[in-house]
Amino acid sequence: MLLDALYIALILAVALYLASNAYVLFAMWRVGTFGRHSDYHKASELPATVLLPICGLHIGLYQNLRSICCQDYPEYQLLFGVQDTDDPAIDIIRRIIREFPDRDIALVVDKRIAGANLKVSNLRNMYPCAKHSILVILDSDMRVTPNYLSTVVAPFQDRGVGGVTCLYKGTPAGGLPSILGSMFINEWFLPSVLVAVSFQKIAFCFGATMAVRRDVFESIGGFERLGSYLADDYMLGMLITQQGYRVHLSSYVVENVVVEHSFKSLFLRELRWARTIRTVQPVGYAFSFIMYSIPLAIVAALLDKLTVDTENFALGIVAFAVLLRVALHFIACRVLKVSKRPSPWLVPIRDILSLLVWATGLLGRDVVWRGHMFSVNSAGILVAKG
Repeated sequence: MLLDALYIALILAVALYLASNAYVLFAMWRVGTFGRHSDYHKASELPATVLLPICGLHIGLYQNLRSICCQDYPEYQLLFGVQDTDDPAIDIIRRIIREFPDRDIALVVDKRIAGANLKVSNLRNMYPCAKHSILVILDSDMRVTPNYLSTVVAPFQDRGVGGVTCLYKGTPAGGLPSILGSMFINEWFLPSVLVAVSFQKIAFCFGATMAVRRDVFESIGGFERLGSYLADDYMLGMLITQQGYRVHLSSYVVENVVVEHSFKSLFLRELRWARTIRTVQPVGYAFSFIMYSIPLAIVAALLDKLTVDTENFALGIVAFAVLLRVALHFIACRVLKVSKRPSPWLVPIRDILSLLVWATGLLGRDVVWRGHMFSVNSAGILVAKG
């Protein structure tokens, strides 16, 4: 009886292994062909306001903020927002303002909180100062090149486009946790999005960049509508599409400077992402383990050893899974122009860690965000704990 059950488990494991390899092959193709056709058009330069919510100092903050000030763009406004009058980032912001006296830049310091999502509260406090009809929300840990705004705003030439969003690539600030965090972004998250949009229209945004028409934004309720959600980016995109507009996935890839000081911080951050995805896409999340081909190969290999013990089968399937994952690693490094040297020896570790995060994400609803503990209910709303 036990042997029969193991045979059935082996057949299932091999089927999942084959499906996972097919996924990786398709992801390799999607990453390899992404961005070949740019949607950058100089003629589309509509006036835009860029809102950057900031909370505390982090590595590369000055370079990140400076990069958005160096846009090849005729008319744009920059709003930097903090909620604490003692926030050490204020000194960096004031330095930026002095460095670019000809730019339309303002610092908004406002401690008001409306909803559990503190980032959205910060954005809400900045919003009354926004001047233009195109709003671009950019995270402070993102770095951009001079054609960023031109590329992001270009799709708004089409009146059917209500929102624009960008994928992002990870650049580690240093240390093994940061490298592993960047690998997750470049080789698991980004490919999964490209695979998904091959079969369905995108109906959500990513926090790295959320651009929206102001009239559309106000029609969906503005930041007040988003203030209690953990996945405010996902909700924004969904609300835009519910109004009959499209969300456009830009060809521009923002650079995320990944700073992880410990394996604990890396795990907690990725667990928050995992439980966010599980909340908004529970079915997709449940089946997303198919992305982790190396752990699936190891399971199939162990079951083979316990049953038929085919000569060299176990070693072969694990080696093939590693080969495909390493190939995806090199393709992502090349296409995304990752500045750090490839680290193929970390691919199996990263794949196993990703599966552990996925499994842990199934076991609860608590998340840690900016040092605060929250629970996320089935509607995606944050509830403070303690």
